[in-house]
Amino acid sequence: MIESLVLRVVAYGLIPTIATILGSALIFLHVSLDERFVDVALGFGSGLMVYVAFVELLIPSIELGGLGLSLVGFTIGFILIKSLDTFVPHARVVRNDGRRNLTLIALAIAIHNIPEGLAVGSTSLHSPEAGLATAIAIAIQDVPEGLIVSLSVATSSGKILSGFLAGVLSAVSELVSAIASLVGLIDTAITLPVLLALSASAMVYVVVHEVAPEIFGHEHDEYATLGFIAGLIIGMIL
Repeated sequence: MIESLVLRVVAYGLIPTIATILGSALIFLHVSLDERFVDVALGFGSGLMVYVAFVELLIPSIELGGLGLSLVGFTIGFILIKSLDTFVPHARVVRNDGRRNLTLIALAIAIHNIPEGLAVGSTSLHSPEAGLATAIAIAIQDVPEGLIVSLSVATSSGKILSGFLAGVLSAVSELVSAIASLVGLIDTAITLPVLLALSASAMVYVVVHEVAPEIFGHEHDEYATLGFIAGLIIGMIL
């Protein structure tokens, strides 16, 4: 039983991991991205993340463990991701000014992908259907996200290979965090509801604090909004 759950988490975790690597590999085709596409893609990813956070993570958490455990997990998730955001120096990756330290960019990538990996892992432990749907949803938005990350780092470093390797790092951090969600097996009656709510909180934080400031507040707000709505719709379909 435990072995099958571990294999499920790893298998489902590989779906967005491979998607991110494939998206990053597009950099070798010398693809350029219009800023409007970036806003649509990130808006789309945000819509999917918000849908997953509430429908696939928070609601099952409340159903499994009640409101109390869910509030505990949600609070822990916020504290965890806020602490990483505050105490780990990092730089935003989307609108790059060409002078940012690559180590800081790499850290930003890792922080951004931790909630996604936890979401895939925790939903996989809860339900194979929910886990697969979550993995596919995140994989869809990870293809353009991987390319955006790669292009951002390549622009900063002047090296295409560095950009691709940053995308690979993004993918690996997602898989590692998915595997880390196996802590939910310690006592599923308690740790799984907490883990689901924790993942939801972390995803919401990333959307509101990290992604939204990058895509809203300039001339392409309508593109980001359309992308966000499309992400919600795809989440509902999946």
